[in-house]
Amino acid sequence: MTAPPEQIKTVAVRVRYFAGARAAAGVQEETVRIPRPGGRAVTVSDVIAAALNLHDEKLTKVLPACSFLLDGVAVRDRGVEVADDATLDVLPPFAGG
Repeated sequence: MTAPPEQIKTVAVRVRYFAGARAAAGVQEETVRIPRPGGRAVTVSDVIAAALNLHDEKLTKVLPACSFLLDGVAVRDRGVEVADDATLDVLPPFAGG
């Protein structure tokens, strides 16, 4: 039996980095754990902040230009709630032609 969402102490999110974001992070993917003080919801902004805390300024420079997919859906509002075991893809701008 799993605990109700309000009783989960942290949310674990798989963060996958692509292209320049991968180079800046130095890893292809990682699991980021975000605390839920008082059982509050965890948002995309919280996941991004937690990921930035794990890395140096290289990622800090790349992330503002990135777009994000949460479980395969484009994120327009970084206040969107993130469920435990979600996947957040970090996509830097891609050059095309």
